[in-house]
Amino acid sequence: MSHQRNEKPPHTPATDTPRSLALRILSRQEDGAYANLALDHALERSSLSAPDRALCTALVMGTIQWQVSLDAIIARLSSRPLSALDGDVLRALRLGLFQLRYLDRVPDHAAVDETVSAAPRDARGYVNAILRTYLREKDTMTFADTPFEKLSFDTGMPMPLCARFTAIFGDRAAAVLTAFNRRPPLSLRVNTLKITRDDFIQKLQDAGYDAAPCELCDTAVTLPECNVTALPGFDTGLFFVQDVASQLCTAAVCAQPGMRVVDFCACPGSKSFGMAIDMKNEGNLLSCDLHRNKLSLVESGAVRLGITNLTTQEHDGRIPLDGENRLFDRILCDVPCSGFGVLGKKPEIRHKDLDECAGLPAIQAAILENAAGHLAPGGRLVYSTCTLLPEENGDVVNAFLARHPEYTLCTAKAGNVEIPGMMTLTPDLYPTDGFFIAVLEKQ
Repeated sequence: MSHQRNEKPPHTPATDTPRSLALRILSRQEDGAYANLALDHALERSSLSAPDRALCTALVMGTIQWQVSLDAIIARLSSRPLSALDGDVLRALRLGLFQLRYLDRVPDHAAVDETVSAAPRDARGYVNAILRTYLREKDTMTFADTPFEKLSFDTGMPMPLCARFTAIFGDRAAAVLTAFNRRPPLSLRVNTLKITRDDFIQKLQDAGYDAAPCELCDTAVTLPECNVTALPGFDTGLFFVQDVASQLCTAAVCAQPGMRVVDFCACPGSKSFGMAIDMKNEGNLLSCDLHRNKLSLVESGAVRLGITNLTTQEHDGRIPLDGENRLFDRILCDVPCSGFGVLGKKPEIRHKDLDECAGLPAIQAAILENAAGHLAPGGRLVYSTCTLLPEENGDVVNAFLARHPEYTLCTAKAGNVEIPGMMTLTPDLYPTDGFFIAVLEKQ
């Protein structure tokens, strides 16, 4: 028998409100859908205006981001334990409290009234009572009893993640976790095969966008969040979206025209694109990935950007490549990881069970070991992740170096950043995702 919560009457786009649509998206996310994909799909089918779409996006992502803190508030205000609350009711409470506590531009009365209207009909009185109790008592109530509970509540991060980051960063843990709640600006990589960065920035500014060069990286342009596909030059391939940390990683590879280069874990393709552009579309770049269906994104992106020196191949990075002459001048291993460096852009990752990531270092080590067998003498290999967990970063690299004395760490210039062999970028110190880069050379 189907679960009752999946048998709700269908909603037509004409009846959507930002809050009713947000509640449905949050339900899909809890059922296992990726929040950003569920959000994009729902908005495409919705008749919401542009401002209401923006509000719906803020409601969904913000409620996921602050779920830990919102649940702590509900636990203090509700006479029923969270485990006893119906899923639809719990999501409505989270949605309403998120607006009241974290969304300054929504008036309190609108947040309460609209959320109550979107809540299940038989629970509207209960939701209304909880939200209004919060407004009355928020200035006198405390929602954390211990330092770790306070760190968790203040940052919206689960307690195990707070403990893990404290073990890694010590007194900096609060600053690192807090920085993930300050969403960085949109970062674009300029396609210098077609336009200079200065000319591209001028093009954006002429169209009314507040675009600026990034000081860390001479290929990056930053601007406030916007609809990327509507930007001037999207259709003609003048740019692609790439975080500044990822651009620094690409620069550290130092791919040059005429070289043979392989990207072992290429999808969705931004690093491959960056290396192809650095190669001035000359030489040979092989973009590999385990999943054939994802490689279509790389192929279509290369066509849009006018990149012709890139080929794709379905391949498991733990297995040697077939064929003769499989040595490369440059190799990038941007390995699958836990993602605990992109908590700002993908807030659902903060709810991931740390124990689920225990098997990743073995996979990462296997990819690095295999990739190293394809590096030509005197070549360079860059190992990278978008996580801040040492067991996936420096520990993997150091164990590899202990097994392979023919490899050494080398200092690399990446934009205006010098990478001293290994480097961890953290969002409290850099305006980027959390990221790890190691640069190795084969003697």
